[in-house]
Amino acid sequence: MILVFGQTGQVAQEMQQLVPDATFLGRDRVDLSEPEAAATAIREANPSAVINAAAYTAVDRAEEEEALAKVVNGDALGAMAEACRDLGIPLVHISTDYVFDGSGERPFTPIDPTRPLGAYGRTKLAGEEAIRAAGGPYAILRTSWVFSAHGANFVKTMLRLSESRDHLRVVADQIGGPTPARAIAEACLTIAQDLQRAPEKSGVYHFSGAPDVSWAGFAREIFARAGRQVNVEEIPSTAYPTPAKRPLNSRLDCSDLAVFGLQRPDWRSGLDEVLTELGAI
Repeated sequence: MILVFGQTGQVAQEMQQLVPDATFLGRDRVDLSEPEAAATAIREANPSAVINAAAYTAVDRAEEEEALAKVVNGDALGAMAEACRDLGIPLVHISTDYVFDGSGERPFTPIDPTRPLGAYGRTKLAGEEAIRAAGGPYAILRTSWVFSAHGANFVKTMLRLSESRDHLRVVADQIGGPTPARAIAEACLTIAQDLQRAPEKSGVYHFSGAPDVSWAGFAREIFARAGRQVNVEEIPSTAYPTPAKRPLNSRLDCSDLAVFGLQRPDWRSGLDEVLTELGAI
């Protein structure tokens, strides 16, 4: 039995469709602001593997609530990892490109230095460090620009705005790989199963959609595939200020995924599936 932390998030909802017999723990059952509750849940369930698809993800609010974000994204992961280590089972954890500073244009590799720009990235990095320190079998899967038919995400925002506007200003100097939540869920399950047989594959991996694109380019593709007549005006990040600074370069080198037989998903195919699910095409 696989134990999944998260229930209402994008990846967790996709995972429920893929493995409905897994146990999913939402905030109503385990509040990650109480780290020991997560460890207790793991010990009581005694699963074959744990996947953490839960997190404090309010990037801008984290600038004011870094202490809380640190508990959820950092301390809780340490408690999970120690419980998994004691049971001898793998922990698969979803992390983020925000652990990097977004400099340059080269895709970041899993071993590149981490330099988070803001509170959210710092707290996610704290979680990664806690997992590694625990010493059990693990995989940290850094991803980016997640989208699906569930929850709040860029695709759904663009579709909503297109209902009332035919001209949108979208940031063009942030480049990354949009990633379908379904693909992340599938990758997590594959990795969790593989680590049970081969714990020596433990480590940090990158998983993002291909090809890399700007937010403006992503928006144009959404409108084109959904048949929406919207003009996209490219703007720099400085024209759309936010409390938390976003990395300009979110490109991720995903070549190490080959050890699990995985490769970067084509986000355009994933986009078609999401638009179909939403009834937008």
